[in-house]
Amino acid sequence: MQYVVRALDPTQQVQTLVLEALDEADARAQARAQRLSPLSVARPRGWLLRRDEKFPLLLFAQELHALLHAGLSVIESLEALIEKDTNISRRVVLIRLAEQLRQGQRLSTALRNQPGIFPPLFVGVIQAAEGTSDLPRALARFLDYETRVQSVRHRVTSAAIYPAILLVVGLTVSLFLLGYVVPRFAAVYEGSGRNLPWASQLLMGWGQFAGRHSAELSTGFFIAVTALAWWLRRVVATGGTWRVVRLLPGTRAKLAILQLSRLYLTMGMLLEGGIPIQQALRLCTDVLNVQARAQLHATRADVESGHTLSDSLHRHGLSTPVALRLLRVGEQSGQLGQMLSRTAIFYDEEMARWIERFTKAFEPVLMAAIGIVIGFIVILLYMPIFDLAGSLQ
Repeated sequence: MQYVVRALDPTQQVQTLVLEALDEADARAQARAQRLSPLSVARPRGWLLRRDEKFPLLLFAQELHALLHAGLSVIESLEALIEKDTNISRRVVLIRLAEQLRQGQRLSTALRNQPGIFPPLFVGVIQAAEGTSDLPRALARFLDYETRVQSVRHRVTSAAIYPAILLVVGLTVSLFLLGYVVPRFAAVYEGSGRNLPWASQLLMGWGQFAGRHSAELSTGFFIAVTALAWWLRRVVATGGTWRVVRLLPGTRAKLAILQLSRLYLTMGMLLEGGIPIQQALRLCTDVLNVQARAQLHATRADVESGHTLSDSLHRHGLSTPVALRLLRVGEQSGQLGQMLSRTAIFYDEEMARWIERFTKAFEPVLMAAIGIVIGFIVILLYMPIFDLAGSLQ
């Protein structure tokens, strides 16, 4: 992040600096390292405010795993990453990690001290690995987990791209016809004195209205598009994308299965890494929506009171008949973590098949609907021409 620092130099002159820092405390520390006395620290405003880059957690885990697997220590690996990285904001994160490790803190503690960068799930995996002294294997397990999650997200995103393009193109063509072509046809038909069909009269009436109020309609359209873009950005930022997707027919039950798959995959990774089941349930909170988080909290309370995980998940609606049977087998065999991962893989494959079937059925329906709307507008435009041609004959 960028911070504007006003500070006094050794000659008591006020200096203004723009520094890349993790937070205000880090910006003050950087200023003091330059023999400056900070007076104020603030984020830049207006056009100077640049969008903060997200720390590449997956890339960091991959590179750290490769360096540790090659035989380097954690501090040596971080020093190598610091030398390699040219991005200032990422270097600040890595430098702070290395400094805290040199001060004798554990890696999990250093990661936890930067909660905005490293999620609790990643910190929990590292903390469990410190107890077994097998950090490379824990990182490999986390990388496999993230790869599976990214794969599911990629399939859903890829399936949504083509329908989104169709929808945008269809709306653009329809708006072009209604906002540009229809007003010009209306001006031609206005003085013809011919009786138009009822639907064509409505369309021509709209064209005459749009022609007389083009400036107001253009302004309103611009405001509507801006508001829609702001709303979509807000929905994505607050994690409400799935609430919008859930409005599509037949998706609610499948999205619930997708959420359960992520829950099982996360729990499986944590349990296989040696994390106690109560802590694993707590760390899984972030992968669920608000309603499911309440169900997971009730499940954790049941497990802490002595109930089995399978019965607790079933009691609070976080399991399916297939998952319940598999989890009970895992509890009896002592391989609950592996069985949770297998359950997640089972449902991921089912979701992949459903996404393929849904897109094959939804795309033609959407294309047909767009074609009908555009064709209806064009037919209404040309009906007076057909009527005129018939009278001439």
